[in-house]
Amino acid sequence: MDHLLKDILDSPKLPDYVEELKLYLQQEEAKRNAFYENVRDDEKAEFINGEVIYHSPAKEKHSVIVDNLKYIFQRFVRKNRLGVVRVEKALVKLRRNDFEPDICFFRREIADTFQPDTMFYPVPDFIIEVLSASTEKRDRGIKYVDYALNGVKEYWLVNADKKLIEQYLLDKESFVLTEKIQHGTIRCKVLEGLEIPLQAVFNENSNETFIKEMS
Repeated sequence: MDHLLKDILDSPKLPDYVEELKLYLQQEEAKRNAFYENVRDDEKAEFINGEVIYHSPAKEKHSVIVDNLKYIFQRFVRKNRLGVVRVEKALVKLRRNDFEPDICFFRREIADTFQPDTMFYPVPDFIIEVLSASTEKRDRGIKYVDYALNGVKEYWLVNADKKLIEQYLLDKESFVLTEKIQHGTIRCKVLEGLEIPLQAVFNENSNETFIKEMS
């Protein structure tokens, strides 16, 4: 049991804490519903721990990597009829928070439940976040914890400056670092058979060549 939780359970003020938490969660849920009503299609926004987080426009290096990964994953997933890949604007609704991952994959049996008007997406099997100065703390913090707690099987953190990918796999309710790759290829575990040269992630020409080889 968590030490903080044990201290609360042992406290004579436990009933007061419970009431305070109930009130807090009610207020947070009201904020969350307001977020759903007011969020716009043309802005990237997330609801994290009771607060609406708006994201600044992406830098070119970020956009290049997201596009390169999108082309690779969509080609592989569609060719093998494995499910769907969504990019940036898919709002993933978890128990408490709502995130818009840079790249996420849903296996076929989940993707088949999506409707034309689907706005809130369930837990993906696989998520990629491309790090930036404004998002790295959350990508390594609340998202890292929350994705694992909700059952995301594989998580990649992509560093544009170092041209490096960290690969994490789910172990019970937490992620374990499996690979930290700066050269060679990276093997996706959720999408068996997908091996990606790192150059195809960070370089558009290499990406185009790799996509042709996949066809």
